[in-house]
Amino acid sequence: MVGITALWLPIVLSAVLVFVASTLVHMVLRYHWGDWAKLPDEDRVLAAMREAGVRPGSYHFPRPASPKGMHEAVWQEKCKRGPVGFLHVLPSGGPAMGKNLALWFGYTLVVGVFVAYLASRTLDPGADYLEVFRIAGATAFLAYAGAEPVASIWKGVEWSTTLKHLLDGLIYALVTAGPFAWLWPG
Repeated sequence: MVGITALWLPIVLSAVLVFVASTLVHMVLRYHWGDWAKLPDEDRVLAAMREAGVRPGSYHFPRPASPKGMHEAVWQEKCKRGPVGFLHVLPSGGPAMGKNLALWFGYTLVVGVFVAYLASRTLDPGADYLEVFRIAGATAFLAYAGAEPVASIWKGVEWSTTLKHLLDGLIYALVTAGPFAWLWPG
């Protein structure tokens, strides 16, 4: 068994490489640009939301007052008329990119720690490169992409968007697995 502290370098290196890979995915390749559509008559919709006092948070619409309300004709008619959906409202002022990037990097470190934990408990010192790569890559893929289909199943996210997120997860998993396999203690 390998001590998790012996894996500090692959944890940090994989986090940095995933951070760089995600930057390239979003800033250079830009295949996520079309994941979100623009609201029709956006200015009027945003003005109506401001007037209604919509605050930051997650909304489901239409939403009955209680679970029993889902059986009421009024709610069912609202659903038939539409629109039906989910809305995530952020604080005004635009995204806090510095904070979000710091949180993302923190998450990549946490993923690295869990990859190190699972690999250190399942692989011996001197394990074969490909064996380390498989365990580390599978663990990282689950962390970066494992829950992505849930958004399409329950929240109506387009499957094409989910497939792109799964591709991202695969890229991040490969970038994570490399340093672990390369730097695995002998």
